[in-house]
Amino acid sequence: MPITPATATHSSSNGNAEAILLELVDEDGTTIGTAEKLTAHQPPGQLHRAFSVFLFDERGRLLLQQRALGKYHSPGVWSNTCCGHPYPGEAPFAAAARRTFEELGVSPSLLAEAGTVRYNHPDPDSGLVEQEYNHLFVGMVQSALRPDPEEVGSTVFVSAGELAERHAKDPFSAWFMTVLDSARPAIRELTGDSAGW
Repeated sequence: MPITPATATHSSSNGNAEAILLELVDEDGTTIGTAEKLTAHQPPGQLHRAFSVFLFDERGRLLLQQRALGKYHSPGVWSNTCCGHPYPGEAPFAAAARRTFEELGVSPSLLAEAGTVRYNHPDPDSGLVEQEYNHLFVGMVQSALRPDPEEVGSTVFVSAGELAERHAKDPFSAWFMTVLDSARPAIRELTGDSAGW
C-alpha cells in the first residue's frame, strides 16, 4: 500500500495492522469524533463517513466488483466499483482514489464528485449495520485491472440492461441500489443518455 500522510498513521512499523478508525459525523456530515471500524458497524450502527465509486469504460459500461469471500462484511456479494471509508482527516476524494488503486490496481481518470447520500442498511447475513454518510464519485477506468484477491473476488463490466438482469439473479450489497440511484444524474452526465443509466 502506498504510504501517504493519511495512511502512515494507520500502519505499524512491523507491518501489523492497527485498529482502523472511522470518522463519525452528524446528519449534516460534520465530523463529531471517531470510532473503531467494527464497533461503528455493530447494531444500531454509528453514523460515519464513507465513499462509493462508480467507474465506467469507454462504452459506458459500469465496473462491478464481487467482494472477496474473506471479507467480514458482505462477503461474496456484488457491488459498485469500490467503496470504503476515509481515514479520519482524509478527504473523501483522496480516499476514493486510494482505495480504488489498492483494491483494483488502477487509478481512476476524470474522477468527479457526484453528491452525497445518507442511509441505514442492516445486513441480515452478518448482523452488521451500514449507517453511512456516503460521498459518491464517478469516473472512468482506462487501464488494465490488477485486483487484490484479498479484497476482490471477481470483476465485470456491465451495461445498464446487463446490470438489471444480474441484479435480479445475483446477491448484491445492501447499499448498492441506494448509492447507484443517488449517483445516476452524475453517471448520465459522464456516460451520455445513450448508455441508458
